[in-house]
Amino acid sequence: MKPSISFTKLASPPKGSVFVLWEEGVGLSEAAARCDPEGTLDRAAPMVEFSGKAGTNVEVLVPVGSLAERLVAIGVGKTSELDEHGWMKCGGTVAASLRKAAEATVVADLPDGSATGRDAAALAAGMLLRTYSFDRYKTRKEDTKDKTADKPVRISIQTNDPAGAKKAFAEMSGVVEGVSLARDLVNEPANMLGPLEFVERILKLKELGVDIEILTEKEMRKLGMGALLGVAQGSPRGARLAIMRWNGGRAKSRPVAFVGKGVTFDTGGNSMKSASGMEDMKGDMGGAAAVTGLLYALAARKAKANVVGVVGLVENSVDGYAQRPGDIVTSMSGQTIEVLNTDAEGRLVLADALWYCADRFKPQAMINLATLTGAIMVALGQHHAGLFSNDDELASRLIEAGRLTHEKLWRMPLGPEYDKLIDSKNADMKNVGGRYGGAITAAQFLQRFVKDVPWAHLDIAGTAMGAPSTEISQSWGTGFGVRLLERLVRDHYEA
Repeated sequence: MKPSISFTKLASPPKGSVFVLWEEGVGLSEAAARCDPEGTLDRAAPMVEFSGKAGTNVEVLVPVGSLAERLVAIGVGKTSELDEHGWMKCGGTVAASLRKAAEATVVADLPDGSATGRDAAALAAGMLLRTYSFDRYKTRKEDTKDKTADKPVRISIQTNDPAGAKKAFAEMSGVVEGVSLARDLVNEPANMLGPLEFVERILKLKELGVDIEILTEKEMRKLGMGALLGVAQGSPRGARLAIMRWNGGRAKSRPVAFVGKGVTFDTGGNSMKSASGMEDMKGDMGGAAAVTGLLYALAARKAKANVVGVVGLVENSVDGYAQRPGDIVTSMSGQTIEVLNTDAEGRLVLADALWYCADRFKPQAMINLATLTGAIMVALGQHHAGLFSNDDELASRLIEAGRLTHEKLWRMPLGPEYDKLIDSKNADMKNVGGRYGGAITAAQFLQRFVKDVPWAHLDIAGTAMGAPSTEISQSWGTGFGVRLLERLVRDHYEA
């Protein structure tokens, strides 16, 4: 359950489980040491070889009569290397050590006095990200005699700037909620979240001031979106194109646009996937989830930017009407596509969504996210998402945002040698380019639908779902992309 967090002054008496920060090679701050007047931690640390390395902790017994129930030192590493993400990781380590505490105090202070209110807020955000769970379909909860188990733990974070912490946390908590929304969407089973149910989640963003339009199949057919609709034609669950607009910037400022692949379940169609692991294809809408979570985050913190989010929502299923290998479809752009593999469907959805976005909104930059290829996982594993771009400045901005948020990107190549691999004898292009360089040829395909807009494609197949757990993410659906792109907007596109 999400903890209840407040910020207080450093002098406040600690209660419950008490967490103090230990700098590697230095130890505790003066304020933290007051929580351990007997010096128990100083004596215990060398016995357990605790040096304060980031992500480590040591717990000691407290004297009888103390207000504290437990005393835990959390290693933060070198403070010179402690950035905003480091503070979030610290918060995640604290959250992992809470156990069943009903009340806790965190002394967010460092020996050199450098900890700010914003640092304390980042620590709190890390705690919230760590404590996220997806258990709404569990009818039997863990058996316990503790009557407080269903109540949120009350956490007081002590800082030298409570007012600054509250202000920063109000902004960060919106981003955390955006990440949680994206995680929820990816974690939902496909029988509970098809295109129409996804639209219902999107419509809730109206409460934050996001303008929303939903295009039906009839409207998309009039626009000529044959690529997107071809993917959806095998499913009884109708396709939708959702357009989200946050107008927080100057009236005449061109927006920055984000486009997401929203395949709510992917059987592979007639080019059917193997049964092993197919259940994970409920997460093939990770790109659309990230775009939705991003718009939530920006609206929640009232970002001073004009932002457009476009997501193509379909289910790739199999019946007598499903698309066949060898079919040729006409995209909204007028370009024709020979569909050689119906499991290369995400790029067909994005082709029409990208063209629509570029044509209608004339964005100053356009970034799409998609769980697009297994090939990107072969190349990069699950610690980096693949970045493809036609614009060096945009690519550099994205890489820096990834470095700061630890939602890391690695730039991959584009070029005419790869582009010719998707030329078709029977149509303008084919939707697959052969065995080698599959992530690259997929990106080359998308590039044919972005006009002259500065554009980047993020292949998040390895990072949006099933990625290795971290201090701030224990969820199968990670919400990858929300913090990355919120940082991009904050640093480069706000007024």
